[in-house]
Amino acid sequence: MATFKYVSKDMSSKKVKGTLEAEDEQELIRKLKDQGLFLIDCQDITKQSINKYKLKYNELAEFSREVGTMLGSGLSLIRTFSIMCRREDNPKIKKIYENIYVKLQQGFTLSAAMETQGVAFPPLMIQMFRAGEASGQMDKTALIMSNQYTKDHRIRGKTKSAMMYPIILIVVTIAVLLIVYLGVLPSFFDIFVNVDLPLITKINIGISKFLQGYWYLVILGFILLVALFLALLRVPKIRLEVDKMKVHIPKFGNLMVTIYTSRFARTLCSLYTSGMSIVNALNIAKSTIGNTYIESQFDEVIKKIRNGESLSQSLKDVDGFDIKLNSSIYVGEESGRLETMLTSLADDFDFDAEQASERMVTLIQPIMIIILAVVICLIIISVLLPIYTLYNNVGNM
Repeated sequence: MATFKYVSKDMSSKKVKGTLEAEDEQELIRKLKDQGLFLIDCQDITKQSINKYKLKYNELAEFSREVGTMLGSGLSLIRTFSIMCRREDNPKIKKIYENIYVKLQQGFTLSAAMETQGVAFPPLMIQMFRAGEASGQMDKTALIMSNQYTKDHRIRGKTKSAMMYPIILIVVTIAVLLIVYLGVLPSFFDIFVNVDLPLITKINIGISKFLQGYWYLVILGFILLVALFLALLRVPKIRLEVDKMKVHIPKFGNLMVTIYTSRFARTLCSLYTSGMSIVNALNIAKSTIGNTYIESQFDEVIKKIRNGESLSQSLKDVDGFDIKLNSSIYVGEESGRLETMLTSLADDFDFDAEQASERMVTLIQPIMIIILAVVICLIIISVLLPIYTLYNNVGNM
């Protein structure tokens, strides 16, 4: 279905402008004729009308909470979105709500209307809402998704905070080094003339002179390295190896494993408890992990499920998950309470993920401070050693 922007005229020759969905221009002419309008000009704006704004976790949580709360209080979907459109201040989000409101009036289901909004809503959310529509528990499903995305937002916020500190320290380290190499060390060049300098001092003076003469090459080289790194990450094989390395790095890898397991457990819990088949639930849940290396192992997992193996047996050999995931699922299967166990497991891993994010900060912080201190100490030593030699030479005269 294409979207056309049209100019038409009515029976009194008055120009009427607007947009309308139609399969092609001929259908557009027929639809306008039914409204007593005659087409003058039209333009296919389908690509222009596709939404390119992706809702953030906190925005997805708010969307789900409002839908769940208002549906639970007895309001219809159309009435719910009429209220949401009026209350929303963000123009990009408001446009998405308005588009959904129009689709609902045209007879679309909510999940189908969400699917037409480009990248606004993740596949997981659309599938969950579709399951909620099928079960007649749309309000409860929406509130479950609100809770999930609220937790996702909180965990991502803590992870970003954990990564922000080392970034700040790296920036401070670079700034200090530039001040030393471009401002402090050059003032010692004349003093160190005709002095037998230690190797460490020669290296630092060499770096200082290079930066003074070719600073633009350093900046260009840094930009190229960053661009090259980002380009390499787009290569599937390299991205796979990088993601594999993430789960095997000492200390840091354990923290990432906890976060990946938390995402998978929470998503699988939401999908399975909504009544979705385990194969479909696994297909959707794997895409929310955020690690291509772990995702690549799920073809084998799904193959085992289809061959009749249990979920715990199928997940046993997946590299990148906490071992507690498999053992807990096994207990749930043996006790006949898999749904309850998945819910409990998701809550446990949510807590573990938050703790892991906090541990990441406490782990990275001292390491970065030590690195900064070592670099500064080496520079200070490289300056003090020749000065000490000069004083000794003066004293021996």
